[in-house]
Amino acid sequence: MASLTSITSSYSNSSSLHPNIQPSHQQNLYSSPWLTVGSFGSTKMRFSSRSLPQGIRIYSAATKPAKSPAEEDWKIKRAYLLEKRVRSVDVKEALRLQKENNFVILDVRPEAEFKEAHPPGAINIQIYRLIKEWTAWDIARRAAFAFFGIFAGTEENPEFIPSVKSKLDKDAKIIVACSAGGTMKPTQNLPEGQQSRSLIAAYLLVLNGYTNVFHLEGGLYSWFKEDLPSVAED
Repeated sequence: MASLTSITSSYSNSSSLHPNIQPSHQQNLYSSPWLTVGSFGSTKMRFSSRSLPQGIRIYSAATKPAKSPAEEDWKIKRAYLLEKRVRSVDVKEALRLQKENNFVILDVRPEAEFKEAHPPGAINIQIYRLIKEWTAWDIARRAAFAFFGIFAGTEENPEFIPSVKSKLDKDAKIIVACSAGGTMKPTQNLPEGQQSRSLIAAYLLVLNGYTNVFHLEGGLYSWFKEDLPSVAED
């Protein structure tokens, strides 16, 4: 994706050529004789560094942020989950653990899905949320979602771990659940299993020191299919 750039001078705070753009990342000037300012399609805008006035700085407003732990490669996440002995349980075992051993079901689906139906006593903290901000990078992501007909694009919820910490102690017994569930079990077609929101959430929990994390195999789809107890909210 092409970067959206603005060129500003360090002489004055009011000298921005694009005052309505709020850049999110700064790129330093290079010492090479030519400098690429930005690209749009196949056309590149290039300036000689000798022709740029002293004090000019170039800002990129659509630079992708650094990779977060949730965006780590699935192979690495899976290996860490196995190392930390995160175990998957089916829906009937999850119900038994909830009733007999004080396990908490952590539902990481969007709030709207949680309100439609969820296991009694489950806690909802969504791991992804609707894109909220309007930085150039967020606008670019909205456009990318819209290209595929998706007008409610999501992003990682930065409040996920803080919200979990406010409700659950590090030694709490947690079963993480989402819609589909995913799996860590290898198959012929999926030798590394299949990633899901609940497995990403489980990875983030163990990274942050939670020691009793389980994963709901088959997800809440299987829970509802088995006609296990569920409640709805207005």
